Amino acid sequence: MGKTLLLTGHPQCGKTTIVRKITSELGIQVGGFFTEEIFGPGGRQGFKLFTLEGRQATLAHKDLRGDKIPRVGRYGVDLDVLEQLGIHALQAAAAAGKVVIVDEIGKMELLSPRFRDTVLQLILGPALIIGTIVYKPQPQADLFKQLAQVTLWEVNQRNRDLLPQMALEWLAGQTKQGRTRLEPGARPVSGA
Repeated sequence: MGKTLLLTGHPQCGKTTIVRKITSELGIQVGGFFTEEIFGPGGRQGFKLFTLEGRQATLAHKDLRGDKIPRVGRYGVDLDVLEQLGIHALQAAAAAGKVVIVDEIGKMELLSPRFRDTVLQLILGPALIIGTIVYKPQPQADLFKQLAQVTLWEVNQRNRDLLPQMALEWLAGQTKQGRTRLEPGARPVSGA
């Protein structure tokens, strides 16, 4: 069993909601980032990146265009946002001994070699990581899923309500094994 817990599953299955519940429970003991859909007239317009330090920026948008702007589907992806905000948030969390939140390891994020390298270094290092990863086969994501340090759980309609507590229990088990240290007063499991 690894010290990185990655949640996978079909889009809209509840992966990010689970990670947000875990983050809410752990409070200041976590760092990293979330992505969130941007909706507007006509449906989804793009994605925002939110760091747990309180910063935010548009990661991808349908109107983001340019010769050097990579695209995933109909979205232009701003790799500078990922590399300046997202990677910084991951590294800062690990350096502070916090549980590192990575939402998500997906097609857009994997366009960045710096992001891929940072996530790999974190997985291979001492940090505890909870994240989400793309469900469909994707060569770089599949490599992360196969690492011995990674515990992979598939989220579905039957288990999604149970997974926040299961993840907190998994995290408590990791801390008991001495893999990381939570600050005094931190509650890795509800009611503990």
